Amino acid sequence: MLIFVPQIKAYADLRQFAAPPAGALPMTLTLNKLGSVLFGNGHIGPSDLPLEEVERCYRFLERFAANKVIYGINTGFGPMAQWRVDEKHRTELQYNLIRSHATGAGNPLPDVYVRAAMAARLGALAQARSGVHPDTLALLAELINRSICPFVPEHGSVGASGDLVQLAHIALGLIGEGNVHYGGMWRPAGEVLAECGIRPLTIRLREGLALTNGTSVMTGIGVVNQLYAERLLEHALLATVWMNEIAESYDDFMAAPLNACRHHAGQQDVAARMRRAAEGSRCLRRREYELYDGAHDGEATFSHKVQGYYSLRCGPQVLGPVEETLAAARRVLEEELNSACDNPIVDPDTENVYHGGNFHGDYISLEEDKVKISIVRLAMLAERQLNYLLHDRINGLLPPFLNLGTPGLNYGMQACQFTATSTTAECQTLAMPNYVHSIPCNNDNQDIVSMGTNSALLCRRVVSNAYQVMAIHFIALAQATDCRQMAGRLAPATRAAYDAVRGLAEPRREDQPFYHEIAAVEHWLRLNTILTP
Repeated sequence: MLIFVPQIKAYADLRQFAAPPAGALPMTLTLNKLGSVLFGNGHIGPSDLPLEEVERCYRFLERFAANKVIYGINTGFGPMAQWRVDEKHRTELQYNLIRSHATGAGNPLPDVYVRAAMAARLGALAQARSGVHPDTLALLAELINRSICPFVPEHGSVGASGDLVQLAHIALGLIGEGNVHYGGMWRPAGEVLAECGIRPLTIRLREGLALTNGTSVMTGIGVVNQLYAERLLEHALLATVWMNEIAESYDDFMAAPLNACRHHAGQQDVAARMRRAAEGSRCLRRREYELYDGAHDGEATFSHKVQGYYSLRCGPQVLGPVEETLAAARRVLEEELNSACDNPIVDPDTENVYHGGNFHGDYISLEEDKVKISIVRLAMLAERQLNYLLHDRINGLLPPFLNLGTPGLNYGMQACQFTATSTTAECQTLAMPNYVHSIPCNNDNQDIVSMGTNSALLCRRVVSNAYQVMAIHFIALAQATDCRQMAGRLAPATRAAYDAVRGLAEPRREDQPFYHEIAAVEHWLRLNTILTP
């Protein structure tokens, strides 16, 4: 399986960053690193874990907690924090939190999202501000590396106090309870851990609270969304170039002087990447050679469109904001991956324990909504480009529905458009921001919540839908290329995409079901890219 290679630039001028506080640990978990773990052969080794710093924080809390009231160590949780818990029940308190909050419902999250969530929890604990024993980090890394994935239902989090319910399901697996997905089967966690020679987690001071209190599930889902969304953008860039080749458009829509006049870094970068993708094409036209040479004097009409439809020539303007949105989301996700996002914060440097709300998921919730909206827009662009290819009275170049068979008897890709259009329409419905929905709960202790995990889950669905639309679009682009018999004139980049699609979906003349080819091309799109940064 190929490793995801990030393609999105993080623009330095988007924001000026404050210097990290004295004693803060540097970022240790990047999307590059996590992508290689989730989709390639990468792993999290002992050298990645700041175990000495974590041990120091744990020992400080062990000393500091004596004769003090500290939330979640000798108090109840949430509104029940006003009740003191006797010292003899301290360990029981942590187990009770894990067990009582494993109340999720719905389908289990796929393994890649669970592993990403565990990695996000590992990144948070690696900041050495949680007071956990180093064994906790080592166990999390072991489960990630071995793909031992606790059962984590989709539904349960309101995104403030973090992802309490879903994280409790992960913690349940760490203590050897509940079920885990391992080797393609659901099995009891304790049985799998014993088989693998792994000891369940021993609760010491506050491991139960530290494991369940934070934004790690929404962040993990967001990371996977991000990696898939960045790849989708690559495909949208390539598809737009390929579209214009099929239409034999004039190439100045992506010209540097044109796009430099509009001072948006994303638009300029998208145009530049399109120019690189178009290098070597023998399909695109040069306006200065065909319309600026005086050869059309006296002509009342022109056989070739002077300007293409917006879905063809406005690629930089439509996809530029998508690129900048993804760049901003990448920054926020990496910051969150390397943040202590639980409560309270245990700080051995200032020798204090601070109570606050670092578990609140607003950052991730807002970014996932923005990513979702941008990917809806990307899917809309692909659907409109697909409509251009299938609509002979619009393109004036191709047979209706790219039908290479007998009109009336054969139907080409007519029905494929139904799927693409309906799926895009669902994306538009899902585009409603989730960040603005907050329902108080927990006896109004949680009186404003982020719904960040719901935002990430909705974004996940939109990204998945967009891949389906893009798969149909790529098949149509290949079919249109065959209709015009122009594969030999494509740019090397678009020719590589054509060859990849044709390796999965043959040219279609006779009517046959498309669903196998759509699924195969979607899978290929998720795991591969042709363009480079």
